[in-house]
Amino acid sequence: MAPVSPVSAETAEETAATFGVRQSILDISLSPSGRRIAFVGSGPAHTETLNIIDLDGDLTVKPIFNVTEINSDLVSCEWATDERLVCRLHFIDNSQGQLLGFTRVIALDADGNNPVLLTSRSSSRSLVLRQNGGSIVALDSPDGKGRILMTKQAVEERSVGTRFANTKNGLGVDSIDVESGKSRTVEAPDPAAAGYLADENGRIRMLVRQPDEGSTGYVGNRLIFFYRGLANDEWHKLSDIEVNSQKRTGLYPLAVDSGLNVAYAFDDIGGFDALVEVPLDGSSDGRVLLARDDVDVDHLVRIGRQRRVIGASYATEKRAVEYFDSDIAALARGLSKALPGTPLIDIVGASTDESRLLIIASSDTDAGTVYLLDRKTNELNEILPVRRFLEGRAMGKVVPISYPARDGTEIPGYLTLPPGSDGKGLPGIVLPHGGPSARDEWGFDWLVQFFVARGYAVLQPNYRGSAGYGEAWFGKNGFQAWPTAIGDVNDAGRWLVSQGIVRADQLAIVGWSYGGYAALQAQVLDPELFHAVVAIAPVTDLPEMREYARGYTNARLVSAFLGEGPHLTEGSPARHAEAFRAPVLLFHGTLDQNVNVQQSRIMANRLRAAAKSVEYVEYEDLAHSLSDSKARTNMLQRIDEFLGSELGSSAN
Repeated sequence: MAPVSPVSAETAEETAATFGVRQSILDISLSPSGRRIAFVGSGPAHTETLNIIDLDGDLTVKPIFNVTEINSDLVSCEWATDERLVCRLHFIDNSQGQLLGFTRVIALDADGNNPVLLTSRSSSRSLVLRQNGGSIVALDSPDGKGRILMTKQAVEERSVGTRFANTKNGLGVDSIDVESGKSRTVEAPDPAAAGYLADENGRIRMLVRQPDEGSTGYVGNRLIFFYRGLANDEWHKLSDIEVNSQKRTGLYPLAVDSGLNVAYAFDDIGGFDALVEVPLDGSSDGRVLLARDDVDVDHLVRIGRQRRVIGASYATEKRAVEYFDSDIAALARGLSKALPGTPLIDIVGASTDESRLLIIASSDTDAGTVYLLDRKTNELNEILPVRRFLEGRAMGKVVPISYPARDGTEIPGYLTLPPGSDGKGLPGIVLPHGGPSARDEWGFDWLVQFFVARGYAVLQPNYRGSAGYGEAWFGKNGFQAWPTAIGDVNDAGRWLVSQGIVRADQLAIVGWSYGGYAALQAQVLDPELFHAVVAIAPVTDLPEMREYARGYTNARLVSAFLGEGPHLTEGSPARHAEAFRAPVLLFHGTLDQNVNVQQSRIMANRLRAAAKSVEYVEYEDLAHSLSDSKARTNMLQRIDEFLGSELGSSAN
């Protein structure tokens, strides 16, 4: 490790620039032979670069492909063969005020040459836009090496004047040659299909349907799972679940193992998600593989090109993995001993024979390092840092805590203090997570660590309405039951003050997405508690959010999640601007598909009309995550200036 840098000697601009840079590794893949690594890294501003490392060479990082358009992202790249990569791109188009997302899949050589578009090309006769460019179902197709299985969106075409127009629509699966791009149909398009699952042999074993609501064009709130046996292609119904405003219940398959002829699925057991194994022959209801009575089992752990299931994980105070594979379990124990300062260990890549593994080891104070493990020689070699600009810096330790809510319920959360601080009399920030169907976890968080570097104590509450703690904790969700969720968030601030950690006049709240909503709505519930409010891409007006969704196919799902009743207006901070006492700083990107930019514009206008203090910063052509190093650096710098001014606090 490099020596720790003297953080206190930095200017605010330097600290913002260091933490504002996106992580160096956005996606990573190991080739089938285990001889090469491909990784998507961040470049200047919004650029993504595909890089290659020859592990049997000098480990030089060789950039081969760039995406520089601000409205586009290079999402991921995987090795189809040792010489060809398959990459997925996403871009957003503003079509007369309606934001439309598109994906496209390309294949290219390991030197960047011979690019081929694998997504079907659009036709001028198409009746609708082809937004779904396809997703990889299996990296190995049963009908030959160098072929992958990929979903394909069929789009109906006008047939006037031609006999060759496509008359089908829906999602199917094609087997595609990654050299030529030529394909053949494996699964015919299904108008109600939402996805497919393949087994380890590349055979399609499961179909997920999400039927439309009548003839409205809106997707429905039911997911129906079908499976087929080992010896025939006939579909059999496995489960039918409803996606509503409460926590999802019912059997939700995630993977298929044809060797055992089972599906791995999440199911509700006692109000908590558990992992179960279900036979795909109708013989029994299956068996429970992993269940808990305090938190959800929420992640399936897989490995290699066949995405072999090796375990499952859950998060209590820290994330834990239970391995079903004894060899991998022993390997994980050995890695924990070899890398004692980085207790979070993820296997992110494997050669075909699993003799070489890519490992990322990280912790609360370490953004992570990529290692290559050679299981034949038992060598573990460091390859790359996940965030190279943060190497050698002192970070704040993330400590699990709990605090009492107003009704006596203990709320779990995480407290992070500046390194070397005695934890008394600091300026402080309550940082509620987004979602609300999400939760904070123990680990590295660039936003938390920026605030810590600037001298703030940070508390992340897992308020009621968060996911991961079971059905009862999630309740009606953080919008329909906003008084409970926001009450818990405010109680986090009161606890910081009551413990003497933070001075009452130096307490702020910062949030992104639903967290931004929580930051704003906290003023409606208790306008005297926080002395500065920062909201990034926030929801601000629930009825307006519902109305905007009418232009999209998920309108009914959004409506069901928000619910009906007076909570819609009572829980809309933009409709209670007169209640605000603290100054507000807002940020939003104009291409935000998650929360439309109008939400921040409405909030800013309402606060101005009520003669309240508000500053609004808009980033042109950026999406919800503001994935642009220049924009993030600017945002951090402006937040730092705002908080310093309003709280009377100074960094370090």
